[in-house]
Amino acid sequence: MQKAGLLLGGWTRAWKLVRMASSGVTRRNPLANKVALVTASTDGIGLAIARRLAEDGAHVVISSRKQENVDRTVAKLQGEGLSVSGIVCHVGKPEDRERLLTTAVKLHQGIDILVSNAAVNPFYGNLMDTTEEVWDKVLSINVKATAMLIKAVVPEMEKRGGGSVVIVGSVAAFSRFPALGAYNVSKTALLGLTKNFAAELASKNIRVNCLAPGLIKTHFSSALWKDGSREDVIKEYMQIRRLGKPEDCAGIVSFLCSEDASYINGETVVVGGGTPSRL
Repeated sequence: MQKAGLLLGGWTRAWKLVRMASSGVTRRNPLANKVALVTASTDGIGLAIARRLAEDGAHVVISSRKQENVDRTVAKLQGEGLSVSGIVCHVGKPEDRERLLTTAVKLHQGIDILVSNAAVNPFYGNLMDTTEEVWDKVLSINVKATAMLIKAVVPEMEKRGGGSVVIVGSVAAFSRFPALGAYNVSKTALLGLTKNFAAELASKNIRVNCLAPGLIKTHFSSALWKDGSREDVIKEYMQIRRLGKPEDCAGIVSFLCSEDASYINGETVVVGGGTPSRL
């Protein structure tokens, strides 16, 4: 009886340690002194990710296409006591991408983390009505720019002994969003980009993974849910009866960039509230 009590007590203490570790009680700042770049990070999912990485100890360089958005977000996050700087970056412009990297290296002497979050969707309608100009824009920003950013950060990550890349994809890669054909295709392409870069860069100790958010309540996705009745219908199809929040995506990205995920590479993590397409 005494032996059983000792065993039970040991398991109880061990379980408490596991729970404390998973909640961050015993292990603060898992990204301490890491340098992170997050594109399109002044609003929505990108902002939530930038804030969480900084809360977990990283020095974060945010970016956006508009200076006023960068200034506002930097002031807001610095006001929260976080180590954040920012720069204007249109990821479709090579000179902007180069300036983003140069700024990070100048400020923090290196780059450890890249979160490629920028994306566009300039057209709602059928694939048959999608123009060549729309295809060029969607694939250039959503796919090509991500590939070019990864290619550019690799030499800097190598100098640091390795790094982590998280590509922000979408559940649309698995189950199409109606009237978003070109966007859906671009997000499907990111699954392949993740797998291929992960295989090529593993020998350099650079891990590449993908986050696939479901329907998250942001300005970018508002056309899909801003009609209240439409939101109610969407919720009926979810196992978790609500739309996601940007913060629902942030913790998993921080985890994927940390040493706790050091054996995870080439994977896509869906944060979609249990959508039927993933059953």
